Amino acid sequence: MIDPAPDQTPSFAAGISLGRRAVAEFVGTAVLAAVVIGSGIAAEQLSPGDIGLQLLENSTASAFGLAVLILAFAPISGAHFNPVVSLADWLGGRRRRSGLGTRELGAYIGAQCGGAVFGALLANAMFDRAAVQIATHHRVTGGHLLGEILAAAGLIAVGFAAGRHGHRVAAVAVATYIGSAIWFTSSGSFANPALTLGRMLSDSFTGIAPASVPAFVAAQIVGALAGLSLMTLLYRPAAGR
Repeated sequence: MIDPAPDQTPSFAAGISLGRRAVAEFVGTAVLAAVVIGSGIAAEQLSPGDIGLQLLENSTASAFGLAVLILAFAPISGAHFNPVVSLADWLGGRRRRSGLGTRELGAYIGAQCGGAVFGALLANAMFDRAAVQIATHHRVTGGHLLGEILAAAGLIAVGFAAGRHGHRVAAVAVATYIGSAIWFTSSGSFANPALTLGRMLSDSFTGIAPASVPAFVAAQIVGALAGLSLMTLLYRPAAGR
């Protein structure tokens, strides 16, 4: 997910073109959006009226799907699937002259947002709903925004630490964290501006009304910066290195 160690090579294979990495980010984010939204729609149909069971079904599918996608795409693009992860990678690499470059950051974020929108449309269509919908679930409260800050901070911290041990460890750690954060945060742990954009286009259990999106994205960015700051402090090289 993130390559924090100054003596490690990037998490994606050296020499892979930006175009191929952008395709991997588009496809991976699209499938992730389809998993998250599709499992939410399925949960509504399978367990009508039981919000707790719907959340269990959605969180289980989301965690398993994310783990598989990280394993599949990390060797190609690093498996970010999330603009705040890419932003943290870019910011974390400025001092070491590593990580994503500015042009790569723009390509990653564009691919992730496009993929999330495509995945949302695909999920809606799979369940015979109108492909383009506008969510009506308003989510912004002080508690929800605090939950998003915590969710994004934890995601970056876990990804930063686990990424030091390779993408297999990161896949398990990040997926497990997201699966649990869907339960322990009041916001449901969106923690991803691209998926937030995609979820705006599905009026389902996992949707978010357009009016709630700007505040959620702002909270996610704040949380990501907090998580990156903490991990930079904790993993700062010892004096003399």
